[in-house]
Order: sequence, then C-alpha cells, then structure tokens
Amino acid sequence: MGDIQTVAVVGAGTMGSGIAHVFARSGFPVILCDVEQRFLDRALASIHTNLGREAAKGKLTEADVEQSLSRITATVDMESLSVAQLAVEAAPERLELKSEVFRALDRILPSAAILATNTSSISITKMAALTKRPAQVIGMHFFNPVPVMALVEVVRGMATSDPTFAAVRDLSVKLGKTPVEVNDAPGFVSNRVLMPLINEAAFAVMEGVATPEAVDQVFKLGMAHPMGPLTLADFIGIDVCVDIMRVLQEGFGDPKYRPCPLLVRMVDAGWLGRKSGRGFYTYEK
Repeated sequence: MGDIQTVAVVGAGTMGSGIAHVFARSGFPVILCDVEQRFLDRALASIHTNLGREAAKGKLTEADVEQSLSRITATVDMESLSVAQLAVEAAPERLELKSEVFRALDRILPSAAILATNTSSISITKMAALTKRPAQVIGMHFFNPVPVMALVEVVRGMATSDPTFAAVRDLSVKLGKTPVEVNDAPGFVSNRVLMPLINEAAFAVMEGVATPEAVDQVFKLGMAHPMGPLTLADFIGIDVCVDIMRVLQEGFGDPKYRPCPLLVRMVDAGWLGRKSGRGFYTYEK
C-alpha cells in the first residue's frame, strides 16, 4: 500500500461531511464529492460551524479552523477524484446507489487506491465483488457525530488483504479514532447488537409494558447508557433502524430480527425521529 495522502469522500450528507471534517482536521487534503452543489454548500457550512464549535471549546485555534477548511475541495465532478489514494463512500444506505458509486470509483481511482465504504449494514464482500480490486475494499464504519465519536469499525470483506486492513487501521489512529477489527457479517457488531435492543424496546412500548420515557430511564439509570435506546432510535432515524433490521432479517434468515410493527407504522406515518420532528418524542423543527 502506498502512502495515503489525498482522500476522496463521496456523499456530503451528515456522515460524509463529518468524515471530510475529521480527515481535513487531521491534515489530509480532502475532495468532497456529491451530485448537486447545494449538498456540498450545506456540508461546507456544517463543517465550518462544527470546526468553530471545537475552536470555542479550545480544542482548535482559529488558524487550525481556516487551515482545515482550506484542505477541503468540493466538487460535483467524480472524475476529479482520480488523484486520491483512498476513497470513502458515504452515500445513503441503499445497495443500488452504493453499487453505482463503487463501480465509478473503481474505474476512476488509481489501481493501487483503497476503496472504503461507510455502510452501517451492507455486505463489504458484496461491494468488493463489484470491483476489479476486491483485496483493496474495506468497511470504514464511522459513528455519528463523526468528529466526536472515537470508534471506527474496520470491516474486512472475504477478500480484504492484510496490507489494506493495516493501512486503514493505521489511518484511523492518525485521525484520532480507535479502530476495532470486525469481520463482514450482517450489521457487523455495532448494529447486530444495537438494533435488536432498539427493536425490543419498541416491542415493550407497543405491548404497553412501559412508556418510551420509562424504557429510556431504565437504560440510563440502570445500565449507565448516555441515552436510552428510544432516544437513540429517534437520533438515528426510525426508517434507518427498520432498514437495518430488514438487512439483519434477510442476511441471517432468522425471524428474531423482524422489525417491530410499531417501528414500521411510525415509518409509514412519517414519524422518523429527530429529523422529521416526531418519533418516540417530539422535537422543535
């Protein structure tokens, strides 16, 4: 593996902008790519705000903020990613969309470059098989909010090589993150364990065992979780939780992973959590 100097981030949503922020803050030139300029403008504004927050807390100087911002180039032209040694795909969690992005990256990036995906549940092995470089494909699963959360799940597909793994593990440390090695399986470790917890909490509410407030209090006070599972579900997005439960159900073929009917009804109603203003709790828009 050559040295990773320039990084491409594809997808300028919440996760993509956070990933670009962290790479730029750590000294890497970043090319942030999305399909429309307005998505890029929104991402750059968000990165500026979040770097400003870090400066206000004394974690960065004003000069650090300006230097970090100057390292980010925003573009709608995917062909310009050809100078990167690593691409991190952070497109929405839909296989067709991610597949399209991965095929394009495989064509555009140099043959020695690593292709990483920030997927939270889609098979790394399946994504790698779409490319001519399966040994250089890996999962790099960051957690939201990316600048704050220390964990990166580094996920090996069936064909991921040891040098690819080592390069991404070492890179994660340079970003100030803690890499944890995980093998490719539906939901990896994080969502395989978390989503059934959220799902079971939703069943407890649906069956009238307890209110959302009571369920969350039990986990905050009894298990020392910083937030309860239903507050967390609202933060993640109820629709995302249902999608990941379906990935687990399909991937394992086990009915224990079926999404709670209450979660499915909430998605049908448009109660997606914090982003829609209503989930298990209501939020000011």
